[in-house]
Amino acid sequence: MTKLLSCRYNMDTNRVEARFEDETVLSIDCAAVEDEYGNTLAQRAELDWLLYNKPLEYAQLVLGGGMEHYLSLRCDHGRLED
Repeated sequence: MTKLLSCRYNMDTNRVEARFEDETVLSIDCAAVEDEYGNTLAQRAELDWLLYNKPLEYAQLVLGGGMEHYLSLRCDHGRLED
C-alpha cells in the first residue's frame, strides 16, 4: 500500500474505509479494534471520539500499530469541565 489519502467512517457497517494513493481501499472493522484495545470505558470512549472526529488518525494508529500507546496517554477529549 502507498500513502493514506483519506478515511471515512461508515456508520452502517461500523468500519473505517481508508483510501490510498494507489487507489487501494481498506476497510477497518471498528468492532474488532474496540475488542482489542477498548479494555475500559474510558478507552472505548476515546476510540469512539477518534472514530467520529478524526477517522484518518484512527486509521493511521490502527495501521501503524500505535493505538495501544495512544490510549495509554489517557486523552480526555470528551471530558466535560465543571
